[in-house]
Amino acid sequence: MAEYWGEEVRPLEERLQKLISACGLASRRAAEEWIVAGRVTVNGQTARLGDRADLDRDTVLVDGRPLRPGGGRTYLMLNKPRGYVTTCSDEKGRKTVADLVAGCPARVWPVGRLDLDSEGLLLLTDDGALTQQLLHPSHRVEKEYLVWVTGNVERGLPILSGPMELDGERLAPARVRRGRTTGGVSQLSITIHQGKNRQVRRMCAQAGLEVLRLKRIREGGLALDRTLRPGQWRPLTDGELLRLTGELNQEQ
Repeated sequence: MAEYWGEEVRPLEERLQKLISACGLASRRAAEEWIVAGRVTVNGQTARLGDRADLDRDTVLVDGRPLRPGGGRTYLMLNKPRGYVTTCSDEKGRKTVADLVAGCPARVWPVGRLDLDSEGLLLLTDDGALTQQLLHPSHRVEKEYLVWVTGNVERGLPILSGPMELDGERLAPARVRRGRTTGGVSQLSITIHQGKNRQVRRMCAQAGLEVLRLKRIREGGLALDRTLRPGQWRPLTDGELLRLTGELNQEQ
């Protein structure tokens, strides 16, 4: 198993009415009416019902204006290194993730947290509505972590996958996969959708496992860019933002 363990994310090619709805322009039904009326083009061609597009690859215009998710907000992917706190300022004078994205012209904040000793995918944005959606428990946004542990993994796996409690609250079952073991260190993939403080570390401790390293590699439909070195960041592509928000923005 490779050091970075995660599934490849395929290009997001969706029906046009779904893309328009996910971008917040209109309901799917209204978007269908726009397509029938000839108000939507894809790569210069008038669209038809049933057409699909990928905003990372195709140019979609609605009434001559480019279709873009996010409404002009800023969305960043950061590969957070260890040794940084996930906050915009720190009263103890420690290094913060805000220091890493100081070159971004927008004032952004982190969505959720990775503790000082954890690393990997961290989303930063100036979109308050999306922040609330991603953090609200009702949306059950999955978060996948690679975890390097020592201890009795055979004994610990059933505990991690079974019913657990933290702070007197029952946790939803985690999805756990085991990778290779080298020199007494085992690699696990642990997927959760709750966000209690240091949850994965505390779950492992209950299972008798010591965490040596913890790295988040996925949040919802957004996977960590493997080309980003620790401390590097970049804006999300349109397709990544739609993968992240698509299920949240579906019609109820």
